[in-house]
Amino acid sequence: MTSLMIQSSTHDYEVILKAGARRELANYIDESYRSILIISDDKVAQFYLEDVVQSLKENHKVHTSIIPSGESSKSMAQYEKLLDDCIDAQLDRKSLIIALGGGMVGDLAGFVASTYLRGIDFIQMPTTILAHDSSVGGKVAINHKKGKNMIGSFYNPVMVIYDTETLSTLSEEEIRSGYGEVIKHALLCDEEWTNELFQLSLPSLTTDQLTSDLTRGIRVKADIVEKDEKEQGLRRHLNLGHTLAHAIEAELGYGKITHGEAVAIGISFTLQLSRSKLTSNLPVIDYVNWMKENKYPVQKLQDLKPELLVERMKWDKKAVQQNIHYVLLTNIGSPCVMPVSEGELKEELKRFFEEVILT
Repeated sequence: MTSLMIQSSTHDYEVILKAGARRELANYIDESYRSILIISDDKVAQFYLEDVVQSLKENHKVHTSIIPSGESSKSMAQYEKLLDDCIDAQLDRKSLIIALGGGMVGDLAGFVASTYLRGIDFIQMPTTILAHDSSVGGKVAINHKKGKNMIGSFYNPVMVIYDTETLSTLSEEEIRSGYGEVIKHALLCDEEWTNELFQLSLPSLTTDQLTSDLTRGIRVKADIVEKDEKEQGLRRHLNLGHTLAHAIEAELGYGKITHGEAVAIGISFTLQLSRSKLTSNLPVIDYVNWMKENKYPVQKLQDLKPELLVERMKWDKKAVQQNIHYVLLTNIGSPCVMPVSEGELKEELKRFFEEVILT
């Protein structure tokens, strides 16, 4: 078992990584919670929901709510449905919500917990690699048709319980998605780790390698959010690759590409943009080769228009007037935030499409 403590302004909370933890929840969850609502999606529920229910029902009144899998469920409609479920289950302020699933479930269930009765406790139980990022740090949100995560809050879980056994059922697409965030964490802090990842073939990923990368990624995220919980400065670096990624997701339609795959592609563009604006000595070619060797779906972008992606970026939370405040890298481990004009972005995106997407 691996355990890390995360410090926040409201409370400290523990992150537990342990194979089989879903069957041992009675060891971790306070018996004082009168009722527990488990929120999961229809794919994860068929594998793991019963184990979680069985481990809790002796000491708690357990309710479940299943939502459709996919990013499109991170919507106002599903948010309202879950609020109805909370009311129907008669949850009170001594109740608990458990988010059992990937990042979509964690974001949605966390936002429900943050707003129901002005906030009740919730626990993150991530079941994907991607969610090692979103389960830590307290950002919870739903999407709006104008953009991703536009309706949300900062609300920390009381605990994160990561049963690493649940990762054994992930598809190749979900593994690729998760490693989009893993390599982001490596680029933000550690050249040696980055170079290790460039040698990694995701279809040959071992359990030991995965556990090590997850632990390192969570530590990177924790170190940053402890210093800047509300994204006033340092935490913005965690948006590396995300400005273009969010535009890609919105322009393609949510669910057409996974979040982590979009982030990986967004990072590739960031490396190019960083080299252009900062004359950075970055491994642009090594990164593109790694991305393509591991079958990140760059071909999905072939019909997108750079001009429309820039229009999407203008809705980004980091946009100020006519500039996008973009996370760039002066070198591996040295991120910075710089304003980039609409014109610059259009020109760089056209070049990116010519050199990476359309080749």
